[in-house]
Amino acid sequence: MSKTKLSSNSNIDIVPAPEGYVGHGFFATKFDQVIGLARANSLWPLPFATSCCGIEFMATMASTYDMGRFGAERNSFSPRQADMLLVMGTIAKKMVPILRHVYEQMAEPKWVIAVGACASSGGVFDTYSVLQGIDKIIPVDVYVPGCPPRPEQIIDGVMQLQEIVKNESIHRRASEKYQELLESYKFE
Repeated sequence: MSKTKLSSNSNIDIVPAPEGYVGHGFFATKFDQVIGLARANSLWPLPFATSCCGIEFMATMASTYDMGRFGAERNSFSPRQADMLLVMGTIAKKMVPILRHVYEQMAEPKWVIAVGACASSGGVFDTYSVLQGIDKIIPVDVYVPGCPPRPEQIIDGVMQLQEIVKNESIHRRASEKYQELLESYKFE
């Protein structure tokens, strides 16, 4: 996609419309693209913060970085009203049933971002009591590296998830491959 300038003295870039049919007074495109665009720009995050990555997420939601610009302004602290789970910080093995329960309560479609080294791989806590990555218990869509990651990295992770959501088929969740993924995690 190439961008064009609005006018010669403007700093505003215009992104071309998605592929579709254009006529006098109408524009038609694929249903999957419209649904993907709507979902990608209205993600409702559920922060599951246990340590320092949660503080960075708070900075990300504050006015300096303002994650609301990306359609993720409304934090939901109820899994039934969220579609993007952000797991931030160390997950002790005692917390595994709670995290799985939160994930199971979220309605489809749902996406997961592992924020920071602890959620992604256990971080520096290579002990018997710390889960060595949340991908052992729930599927993860995007990993955000860092200990703790900067707010810019968290925003980049959300933007990567938006690209996944935009390009995902609305029938993906009913596919055999997705059902096999859920079965591998022992979800029904």
